[in-house]
Amino acid sequence: MRLIIGLTGSSGILYGVRMLEVLKKCNVDVHLIMTEWAKKCLVLETDYDLKYVKSLASHYSDDSNMAASVSSGTHKTDGMIVIPCTMKTLSSIANGYEETLVARAAGVTMKESRKLVLVPRETPLTSIHLENMLKLSKIGVTILPAMPGFYNKPKSIDDIVNHVVGKCLDQFGIEHELFKRWETT
Repeated sequence: MRLIIGLTGSSGILYGVRMLEVLKKCNVDVHLIMTEWAKKCLVLETDYDLKYVKSLASHYSDDSNMAASVSSGTHKTDGMIVIPCTMKTLSSIANGYEETLVARAAGVTMKESRKLVLVPRETPLTSIHLENMLKLSKIGVTILPAMPGFYNKPKSIDDIVNHVVGKCLDQFGIEHELFKRWETT
């Protein structure tokens, strides 16, 4: 499997790092794109460094590199996840404003009818945010907000992060044991 992973500058960069760690263990070919604000959030919110995060991907492109392979539909992938996804990026994607590589790769993913999952991490939401999400949802984009479930009784932040990452993996049929699935007796 080949996925594009976009990390943007919304709080919650840990979701993206964990996604990369899990995909590496699953031997998924990952093309990573990081915005400048994602790099800043990495420093502000975690103890990870950029070198470590880049090491989790098979390929890396700066968000300003509009000539990267993932900017073309001829570059085959199985889809893309933007985790976390800023409202600025979500708006760019919803409105076809492909000024950055993350937005361009998402646009290519949509035009090639590939799976696109956006993980917005913002609260509260304005009507504009909701309208942009609805616009994308209506054309088949999966909007998967960072809203963890608590039925599995999380004991740590890792458990909460793993639940959201696992929900993203489910969208691509990638097997995992990141959380306990709901079962009734």
